[in-house]
Amino acid sequence: MAKRIIVGLSGGVDSSVAAWLLKEQGYEVIGIFMKNWEDDDDEEYCNSRQDLIDAVSVAEKIGIEIDVVNFTEEYRKKVFQDFLLEYQAGRTPNPDVFCNSEIKFKAFLDHALKLGVDHIATGHYAKVRESRDGYQLMKAEDGNKDQSYFLYRLNQDQLAHSVFPLGNLYKQQVREIAKNLGLSNHDKKDSTGICFIGERKFKDFLAKYIPDNPGEIKTETGQVVGEHQGLMFHTIGQRQGLGIGGSGDAWYVANKDMENNVLTVVQGHDHPLLLSHELHAENLSWTAPIEPRTQWVYGAKCRYRQKDSPCAISHISSEICHIQFPQAQWAVTPGQSVVIYESNVCLGGGIITSSFGNFSA
Repeated sequence: MAKRIIVGLSGGVDSSVAAWLLKEQGYEVIGIFMKNWEDDDDEEYCNSRQDLIDAVSVAEKIGIEIDVVNFTEEYRKKVFQDFLLEYQAGRTPNPDVFCNSEIKFKAFLDHALKLGVDHIATGHYAKVRESRDGYQLMKAEDGNKDQSYFLYRLNQDQLAHSVFPLGNLYKQQVREIAKNLGLSNHDKKDSTGICFIGERKFKDFLAKYIPDNPGEIKTETGQVVGEHQGLMFHTIGQRQGLGIGGSGDAWYVANKDMENNVLTVVQGHDHPLLLSHELHAENLSWTAPIEPRTQWVYGAKCRYRQKDSPCAISHISSEICHIQFPQAQWAVTPGQSVVIYESNVCLGGGIITSSFGNFSA
């Protein structure tokens, strides 16, 4: 009897090809469409109805069963509520990270196990490798699409039950496979940004849940140069939407003073206040079976599209770690994740709480 596996079908090309590949490998494939958001779920914003139509079309085309599971309650409690709390506290969270750890690889995995299915699969670009010490989360072959950054909070049990069929493929290959199969979503645009915000302006969405709180925009010397409508609408390194004129270099957000409700801006992309050599991270999660060592050279990234930068962990405990970078990092942002790698192995990471300008060897 073929081994059964449940695939999270999102309606996109990646999960569609992942499902087909597994069927070609001899698995009995079952598709699950996860509904995680219901507010404003319409054609104007988050059109999950069209995604479901696409997912059903793919399931019929490749000949697999598909079901719909509603995780909206879990998503609101485990992802969205924390998302709002983080913004209210002045930080910039990444909800996709917690959607993976709490929904796609927890609620979804629990659902699969209750059905008697031991493994789940998704269209993420990543790999899982079994070693003598346990399971390792690996970078995907396609460096431009690698999504291990968003998966760093997965634990050993979650990795043991997870399959990533696209780990050795490039995005262009995936689209070509879908086109050759005659899948209607072969050229469907990749989803970007935060899923529940959709195509609307971020500020308009956030204003529905968090009231405006106007305050001053000041330079590093204390000169008032404008007014903001709320610190939650801004993030470190932001250039657009500040409403500041004048001559000289472009303005960037360098700090958010929550106590005094002041947004500090500086001119120039490489201004010293935008550069950090050290950071603190909390809420740690180590995907690797063995925690990183202190004073060992690793690679780390403080945002998804960033290249790995050499770093060392100077202190680590159960609650916090202190990371140092010989090369300054730009716009290190509280609330975002710092993810640590040893070559192509993702070791885990944590949530950035603060950063510092000077490097102490």
